[in-house]
Amino acid sequence: MRLVAPSILAANFNQLGKDIEMINSSDADYVHCDVMDGVFVPNISFGIPVIQAVGEISKKPLDVHLMIVNPEKYVEDFYKAGASVITVHYEACPHLHRVIQQIKSFGIKASVCLNPHTPVHLLEDILPDLDMVLLMSVNPGFGGQKFIENTCKKASGLKEMILHQNLETLIEVDGGVNFEVGKKLYDSGVDILVAGSFVFGSQNPAETISRLKQL
Repeated sequence: MRLVAPSILAANFNQLGKDIEMINSSDADYVHCDVMDGVFVPNISFGIPVIQAVGEISKKPLDVHLMIVNPEKYVEDFYKAGASVITVHYEACPHLHRVIQQIKSFGIKASVCLNPHTPVHLLEDILPDLDMVLLMSVNPGFGGQKFIENTCKKASGLKEMILHQNLETLIEVDGGVNFEVGKKLYDSGVDILVAGSFVFGSQNPAETISRLKQL
């Protein structure tokens, strides 16, 4: 599967509506929304009002990545704001199973993210409950970072776990994605590429999205 989720963290917030319309008319599969609290990661991005505004005009499902502490406090709010997928961090959830069940109780997809240093085998027991796993291929908090090569190995290992358990869990990767990196990731078993600055910094973002899907 070759899916693309443009990250609006790299969009032009002076014309966010226009950028969402571009995504609507493109071959993109999701709108990726990075929510940062300045605590779990060293940056602050945007919150529920922006997600709600994006959801009102987006024709693509909202893939909401919560890089925040205590995400369970806000799951319902993000669901009401229009999230179709909610991703929480393994590192931020001491009671991960409970949070995943909370997300699924709203009838939306549940996903867990792993930071670059977190091994995939830690998800073995929770994997059957997940619709998606997001692997960070940069240290979370800022866009435009260089891709961490070990991510391909992690993706391959995760794919083996998914196939071994006869699951259909999707693998998503976020960070440093370009055409070369994207090809490596697809070949490693990744299903969804998140691309921010590579899409929005290109001369023709819609064309870049299409090319990413065709790698």
